[in-house]
Amino acid sequence: MAEFSGSQHPVNQQGEKGYLYKKIISNIGDVIAIIDKEGINRYKSPNLEKYFGWKPEELLGKESWNNIHPDDLEETQAFFKDLLLHPFSVGTIECRYRCKDGSYTWIEFKGRNLTEDKEIQGILGNYHDISLRKKAEEALQESETRFKALHNASSGGIAIHDKGIILDCNKGLADISGFTVDELLGMDGLLLIAEKSRDIVMANILNGFEKPYEVYGLRKNGQEYPLRIAAKQIPYKGKTVRTVEFRDITDIREDEVERIRLQNQLVQAQKMDSIGRLAGGVAHDFNNMLGVILGYAELALEEVEDSSSIHYYLMEIDNAAERSMKITNQLLAFARKQTVTPSVIDLNKTITKMLKMLQRLVGENISLNWKPGEDLWPIKIDPSQIDQILANLCINSRDAIKDQGQISISTENYILEKQKEKNPSDLVPGDYVQITIGDNGLGMSSDVLENLFEPFYTTKDQYKGTGLGLATVYGIIKQNKGFIWVNSDENQGTSFKIFIPANPNEKIVEIPLELKQQTPIARKGETILLVEDETAILKMTESMLTELGYLVIAYSNPEAALKDFSENPRDINLLISDIIMPGINGKDLSEEFLKIIPGIKILFISGYTAD
Repeated sequence: MAEFSGSQHPVNQQGEKGYLYKKIISNIGDVIAIIDKEGINRYKSPNLEKYFGWKPEELLGKESWNNIHPDDLEETQAFFKDLLLHPFSVGTIECRYRCKDGSYTWIEFKGRNLTEDKEIQGILGNYHDISLRKKAEEALQESETRFKALHNASSGGIAIHDKGIILDCNKGLADISGFTVDELLGMDGLLLIAEKSRDIVMANILNGFEKPYEVYGLRKNGQEYPLRIAAKQIPYKGKTVRTVEFRDITDIREDEVERIRLQNQLVQAQKMDSIGRLAGGVAHDFNNMLGVILGYAELALEEVEDSSSIHYYLMEIDNAAERSMKITNQLLAFARKQTVTPSVIDLNKTITKMLKMLQRLVGENISLNWKPGEDLWPIKIDPSQIDQILANLCINSRDAIKDQGQISISTENYILEKQKEKNPSDLVPGDYVQITIGDNGLGMSSDVLENLFEPFYTTKDQYKGTGLGLATVYGIIKQNKGFIWVNSDENQGTSFKIFIPANPNEKIVEIPLELKQQTPIARKGETILLVEDETAILKMTESMLTELGYLVIAYSNPEAALKDFSENPRDINLLISDIIMPGINGKDLSEEFLKIIPGIKILFISGYTAD
C-alpha cells in the first residue's frame, strides 16, 4: 500500500494554488483526514493541533482506533468496515475522540470511500467537535425524560391533540380509557367521549375554550363515566394544538352524592327533632287538659243514674277524651317523652305473645309469617313499646295490601363491626337485635319515604289514619337508641328493619301476665297537702280527693305553701306535689317540707319528666 508523504499529497503541491489549499485547510473548522484500508492514519490536516492538541506527525502511521473511546470502538470499526465495502459511498458516524490531554470529546466524522482513487487510496473524511451539540441533546433528552416521568406520574390522563387527533398522550390516559398508549396515538379523541357529550367537546375545541368543564367519558369497554376536562392552546412543532387533562371524577361524584345524602339526613333529623319538641310540648299540655276532662267526667258520672240521658252524654265525653289521650300518647312517643318502664326481655317470647292479636288486626285475608331468630340476645325496652311498634307497622302493611297478601316478621342478631356501605350511616358499631317486618303490598315512592315518619303525614284517605302510627314507631326506636331502616319501591312491597341495642350479658326479667288488683286502703279523713301549678288540674284533683273522703289543703304556688307551713306548721299525712313547677320544683319542695314535718310521706305526680 502506498503511503503519503508531504510532497506526494495534492494539498502540498508547489505553486500558488497548492499554497492556497494548504492555507484553507489549516483554517477551516473541520479536520481533514485520510485513513487507509487497515485503519492507519495517512493524513491529518494541520488544524488538528488547534482543535484536539495533537500534531499531525504524532498520529501519522498509527492506527486511528487508538484515539476512539473504548465504548464507541466496536460501532466505529463496524462503520468503517461497511463503508469499505462500497466504493465511493458516503457515511457519517458520531463517536468520542481522545484529545492529547486525555479528555474525550464528541466528534462527527463524515467519510467517503476513495480507495480506488489513485491519489487518495483510502477513506477521505472530515470531522469536527460536536460536544456542545451533544450536551444540548443530552440536556434535551434529560428534560424530555423528566417530562415523560412527570407526564406519566399524573393520575389523570394527558393528551396533545390537533383538532381531536391525538398526537401524544401519557399512561394515565391509557389507564382511564382502557386503550393502550399505542392505540391512543393517532386516534380521534372524540371516541373517548360519550356520544351525548361529543357536541359540547367539539364546540369547545373549535372555540378554543380553556376553562375546566364536566362531560361523560367513554371507556374501551363501552362504560360511560363522569369526566372533567381542562384544555389549553399551546404551540407544538410549528402550529397551535391543544393539551388536555382528563380526570375521572367518579369518586368525586359518589362523594358528592354521599355528602348530599348525609346533609339531607342531617336536615331531616333536625326537622324531626324540632317537630318532636313541638309535638311533645303540645301533647304534654293537651294531656293535662284531657286529664281534667276525664276527671270531671268521672266525678259527674258518679252523680247521675245510669239510665239518665246525661249519663250517656258523659260516657261519650269520657270515651272521646280517652281516644284523644291515646293520640297525645302517640305524640309523646314520637317526641321520646313517653313514660316507659324498660326491662330486659326475650324479644321472641314478647312477639309470640302478640301474634294472635296481630292476626286479628291484619285480617284473615293476610297471611302472617313469623320466623324467630335462634339464640337471640336480650334487649332492654318497655314490652308495651314492642307491642306499639308491631301493631303500627302491621297496620301500615295491612293498609298497603290489596285483597290477599302476606306480612312477615323475623328476628336475628346483628353485629356491626365497622361502617359498611349498605348500613345506615348513623348506626354505630355494636351488637343489635334486628326485627324485620315486610310485606308484598303496594310499596312507596321516594317522595313518601322522605316524609314517612313525620307526625300527621299520611297517604290514607280522610278519616282512615291520623298519620301518627309511624311517627310513634320512630320515636320509640330513637328513645331506645335504635335505628329504623326502610326499603320500598312502588308495587314492590316494603321492608322495615329495626335495630335495637342488644344486652348479651343481661339476665332476662320475666314479666307476669296479670297483676292482681289490690283492695284500696280505707279512708279515715287523712290530711293531704296538694301542690300543683296547673289550676284546672289542682281543682279537679282536689275535688276527686275530697270526694274520696280526704281532707285536702291545696296550693297552686309552691313558694306560698312552703311559706305558710314554715310560719304555721301543721300535721299532714301525705304531700302530693307536681315535679315540674316554676320557681321551686317538686323535689326541692319535698326536701324543705321534710325539714318542717320530718317523716312526711311524699307522692310525686307529673305528666312527664325525664327523671
